[in-house]
Amino acid sequence: MTTVNLKINDQQVSASAGMTVLQAARLAEIDIPTLCDHPALTPIGACRMCLVEIKGQRALQPACTFPISEGMEVQTESPKVTEARRFILHLLFSERNHYCMYCEMTGDCELQALGYRYGIDHWVYPTYTKRFPVDATRQYFIMDHNRCILCRRCIRACSELAANHTLGMRQRGADSMIHADMDVPFGDSSCVSCGTCLQVCPTGALVDKRSAFMGRDVETEHVKSVCSQCSLGCGTEVIVRAGSVLRIEGDWDAPVNAGVVCQAGRFDPLYEERQRLTTPMVRKNGKLSEVGWDQALVAAAERIGDDGKKLGVLTTSNATNEALYLLAKLFSQELNATNVGLLNDVAPKLSEKDTPPADISASDVILVVGADPVNDQPVASFFVKRALDRGARLIVVDAEGNGLAPLASLQLNMADIRKAVDIAKRADSPAVLYGAGVTGKAGKALKELEGKALFVALQPGVNTRAAAALGLNNGFDPSAAQTLFVLAGEQEWNGKGVLDRMVKNAFLVVQSSYESPLTERADIVLPMAIWSERAGSLTNTSGLVQMANAAVEPKGQAKPDWEILSLLAGKMGKGLATSLDDISALAADQLR
Repeated sequence: MTTVNLKINDQQVSASAGMTVLQAARLAEIDIPTLCDHPALTPIGACRMCLVEIKGQRALQPACTFPISEGMEVQTESPKVTEARRFILHLLFSERNHYCMYCEMTGDCELQALGYRYGIDHWVYPTYTKRFPVDATRQYFIMDHNRCILCRRCIRACSELAANHTLGMRQRGADSMIHADMDVPFGDSSCVSCGTCLQVCPTGALVDKRSAFMGRDVETEHVKSVCSQCSLGCGTEVIVRAGSVLRIEGDWDAPVNAGVVCQAGRFDPLYEERQRLTTPMVRKNGKLSEVGWDQALVAAAERIGDDGKKLGVLTTSNATNEALYLLAKLFSQELNATNVGLLNDVAPKLSEKDTPPADISASDVILVVGADPVNDQPVASFFVKRALDRGARLIVVDAEGNGLAPLASLQLNMADIRKAVDIAKRADSPAVLYGAGVTGKAGKALKELEGKALFVALQPGVNTRAAAALGLNNGFDPSAAQTLFVLAGEQEWNGKGVLDRMVKNAFLVVQSSYESPLTERADIVLPMAIWSERAGSLTNTSGLVQMANAAVEPKGQAKPDWEILSLLAGKMGKGLATSLDDISALAADQLR
């Protein structure tokens, strides 16, 4: 890459050819104010806040779109530049209702911050008195057109990042507004509630309903973590204040998703309505009674005993590597239990090389086989749709009910997999996204593409890859067990397939975060911390191990999944590792 040398504010700067003035300035840690620009979006030069003075140029130029050149001299805060920015701010503040004292985003608004920076303490021009609509028809957020500055960040985020193309512009001039699907209410639109538009909005135009007026950013803590809603392992930032989770945002630095999350990752965990379990319980005289941890663990240890032949173990994939490691170590190795199963299916391994879903963006033909990313791994469907926007061809195999089927150029039954493979063989850079629904015959045909195609396994569940690697999917028969240990975790499951097949007098120990028909039948209930309350690592569908950090303290007496199993092993005299760091190291070694 060719290096370009230039001066910004008389400071010598070296940057790569092709960079804009704004990018070069950021590289040199020189601040140039922006409103429409966002590092994750294509620059459009709409707001003009980043205007700079460039020697040899007759007019001020937008730094976000102007390319650097050898010997260029740039001034970012000259009197001419400062006056232009003040003029732009006066126009923006007067165009719509930007009375900060009434706005939910006051204190966190980029427009307000620039007003303070450039000394805007009154309106130079008469304020615009027209009332614009407020659209509150979506479940999770509000669109207030009175606060909008028409920066178009939301439109670009919807099109470029989520590739959903819901948002656009209508009207002209002072009447311009953001609209959805040719001007239908947001609640009736094709919006998928990923919330990307909400996260990039610089003002109070898009507002989160749940966390509105619950605290400014300086009053909160940002905890980097990993989403545990599917197997992609998207990076998140959990926004916390006073021990409560206010909202979840995408982590722009995360390698998996680069800031984009879906409804399941951003909103669903905060709208959980199931009843939490917060105290250990043991059944006495036919009724579950609250007890202390020591009593519950001793009772469980005595009942489980050392006879693995009479024991059945079933686990969710929504558990940390540490918990799954301890589960396998305690029950499969120490107790020799063989009746061990996983709550969800496992996609087969079709390629030696694991490809991150984001890497399919340059593919020209994409096969989706036995997987439904729109409904199961939505962010993966965003990557597919981005590739389609670039001209890729989509073939969906087993398309009935598949969320990507309407976008496919070809829909096939699983029996016709050969046709899809032949098309992929003729492509320059094909990709295969497959799930647990791929049949043995289809898998064999797809393996012919190894070495040419990128293979992306879309595992069902959450930490499925780790669970399978630890041997926790051997097959589970509840009717063959006299004692059952179920790690249900946070999974929403009513116990179907277990409660209706287990031996009538079987003893049931359940480790769970929420009440369910399974916990109602249990003889011992061990309350588990949820995603925001526990630390631990997760292995995503492509094999990347990431640490999910605790953001708040566990509710009541609930404990992290791994800690409960470690304590149980101790009560059984097995002496397994007890610290998170030690268990993480052992789990990592086992999963390597």
